[in-house]
Amino acid sequence: MADTVLGKHQLERALYEEKKAVSSGRLKEENPLDTSADFRRFCEACRRGDLRVCQEQISKGININSRDEFDYTPLILASLCGHYEVAQMLLEQGALCERDTFQGERCLYNALNDRIRNLLLSYDYSKATDALQPLAAHITSLLTRDSPKTADIAVHTGEATLDLHKFVLSARSPFFAHKLAAAPETTSWRLASNVHPRSFETCIRYLYLGDVGADLGDGEEEQGVLKGIEKMSRQLEIPELFENILHPGDRRQARQRRTEELEKGRDQMARWFQRNVLKHKVEVAREKANDVKWDRDNSIFADVLLRADEEDDEAEEDVSAVQPLEPAERVRRTDGPLNGIPIGPSSQQAARSPSRRRNPKRSVLYPCHRAMLLRSEVFATMFASPFREGQEGKHLHIVPVDCAPDVLEVILTFLYTEKADFSLGLALDVLQAADMLFIEKLKQRAALLISTLGNGSASVVESENPRGETDLEDLINIYDVIRASWDTRVHRLEEFGARYIAYRLERYIDEPQFKELVQESASRIKARQETDTVELIDDIRYYLSDRFRLRFEDTGLDEMMDESNDGAVSATTENGKDSGAKAGHDDEGYSGSPPEAVGDGLAPDLEHLETQGVVRTLDGEIAGDEFAQDAINYQILLGKIERLMENLGLDG
Repeated sequence: MADTVLGKHQLERALYEEKKAVSSGRLKEENPLDTSADFRRFCEACRRGDLRVCQEQISKGININSRDEFDYTPLILASLCGHYEVAQMLLEQGALCERDTFQGERCLYNALNDRIRNLLLSYDYSKATDALQPLAAHITSLLTRDSPKTADIAVHTGEATLDLHKFVLSARSPFFAHKLAAAPETTSWRLASNVHPRSFETCIRYLYLGDVGADLGDGEEEQGVLKGIEKMSRQLEIPELFENILHPGDRRQARQRRTEELEKGRDQMARWFQRNVLKHKVEVAREKANDVKWDRDNSIFADVLLRADEEDDEAEEDVSAVQPLEPAERVRRTDGPLNGIPIGPSSQQAARSPSRRRNPKRSVLYPCHRAMLLRSEVFATMFASPFREGQEGKHLHIVPVDCAPDVLEVILTFLYTEKADFSLGLALDVLQAADMLFIEKLKQRAALLISTLGNGSASVVESENPRGETDLEDLINIYDVIRASWDTRVHRLEEFGARYIAYRLERYIDEPQFKELVQESASRIKARQETDTVELIDDIRYYLSDRFRLRFEDTGLDEMMDESNDGAVSATTENGKDSGAKAGHDDEGYSGSPPEAVGDGLAPDLEHLETQGVVRTLDGEIAGDEFAQDAINYQILLGKIERLMENLGLDG
């Protein structure tokens, strides 16, 4: 049957009812007005394409779906101004772009180009807003998951038996929290005979963040189920369950209520995680870590211990000083029984850092629940295996994880609560640990945090120094970032690293570390041929052309470069230099370096001259204007790349 077209009076009535519901608090406005200073700063960053400021404001808890006094949302501003990376980040963080809404259609209509419009269309409502759905889906799946066994309490409901988890019941229901706190060793519980089994199953599904209320039976059966739900919701101290079933509301209200319930459940799990898992962590000397005994019957219902070793920065040593193992010595030397499974490199291998290795002194043990660790494919495979970690014993097994304790806390927080708030200093370690444990979503969040530090001309550094002329101290080690992108296969970081270097190429091109990085990039191609190019150099060249607003495919590029060089020569003549001598060198490919410049380095007084208003190139020559300066600098940097490739014996 075709949909009926609503009349004008019906639309006005619907809008009036919606406004009334919003004002009464029954319905939450999806795009509330926000006139705070932080939100204005956030909107301005979206206009300018400043990824770093956007990320900082989101970390403060800004509602990215709010609107300013001109009815613009951050996503509309980013789309309208053509900032693809900002729009992508907003969508990944939960920005709304639903086609059937006014703001959604407005966002699509105002998109600057088709690339951004297609990006907006690729994010439907559920993908953009259900940020907690993966956590809810995992917890709900525990009700039907048989392997590996993680349930620790059986509830008997007449003919059926439900295998449940004490920590979930304790976190979500005050009733179970009191009962299990008084008797944590309880392994079974029988439901009262006067309660309909489906009523209890509905309540349990609600506690496990599942969607309820779809099918409660017909007629008298439905009435019996509803009475049972009312009774159980009072007993379990979750009265909102019965209210939600009685008053489901329309589609939008149901969707909003579902979101609120997921947020409430996540917050309950987060509080329980803080008060039990993190509060009961144990710090011991490293040599005594494996001697810790934790009974399986414990008050926080933990069934495994994760171990992370602290690092001693003062005792770090160069990897080059460590003698590599001979082939005959490459044997497994894991602490503890030989049937244990270590996570990450063994103690005989060098640490992931290219210049340092760890020398841990203390260990931190975290009491965890295997049911939540199953979100990692590594742990899921481990606990389902016939090895020691997959078996039960009197005491909890200790599983070592190759990362620092603060990194492991970030990982556990994400697995339990879907939250991932960490500093930039930890981002690289979190990225590598998430890749090691196959936690893809956390890995992408770490990559997003790193890449928002500075993304080409959109970063804070480039906005203040549009052509990379800066002596600002680097905030990150870009070499480690690029190597990590190769190891973790995150293309987003590869692009970021190449763009970051391209916009500061004059600072990196002569460094030995850059030369080593180029060699590593070349060696990544197996069975390399002479005609193969170097991927890193190709990317840097592309972003270098973008930096100077030039494109190789432009038909007038050579003419533009010649004109720019002629302008530079004329400017030199006007300043009293011998243009004839320079012209004689031009035919021989002379680079135009002044006598005071040394080799490929920059003129020593370049910065001093620029402060006097003289426009000079990277090699110290006077340029006619900034466009000529850009054109000459572009050729100088390309020449440096070519000489570097020749010195390394590489083509491309």
